[in-house]
Amino acid sequence: MRLVLLVPGINNSGPAHWQSIWQQCHPDVRRVAQRDWDHPVCDEWTDALDRAIALAGEPPIVVAHSLGCLVAAHWAARSKRAVHAMVLVAVPDPEGPAFPVQAHGFAPLPRELGGTRVMLVSSTDDPYSSPAFTARCVADWQAEHVSLGAAGHINGDSGRGAWPQGWSLVSRWRDA
Repeated sequence: MRLVLLVPGINNSGPAHWQSIWQQCHPDVRRVAQRDWDHPVCDEWTDALDRAIALAGEPPIVVAHSLGCLVAAHWAARSKRAVHAMVLVAVPDPEGPAFPVQAHGFAPLPRELGGTRVMLVSSTDDPYSSPAFTARCVADWQAEHVSLGAAGHINGDSGRGAWPQGWSLVSRWRDA
């Protein structure tokens, strides 16, 4: 099976988060580790993702959540390495009012992702994003868009649990 690399957002993904549950349930799922989960610096986090992709062997599927989506976008715009696809869940607006002040270097977002296949999963009531920002990302990145309707930030606090619908989206890419 193709490796899935998880890219969590700020503060990492806790035990109730679907990323953590997927990592426990699936042997071919690994988390990209960061030196400092609480004070993200875009270049440092992007370098960590690049190292994880380099070690993957074959091009992995990158599944990012929240701030991890911005890391994946910056990586894709800069890197010559290949990934099979990226699934970006709950992309936050780095210029929005709720963006964490302790996160540095994430704006502006790249407009192109170097031809990487992208699926963007969003919520209409995500406190860190907006439907207009999501639409701009979908258009700029030529992403396939999956809207979950009013689903919050699509994290552990929004009651997703193992989020089987999300895993089926990833599995679709794994089988392609």
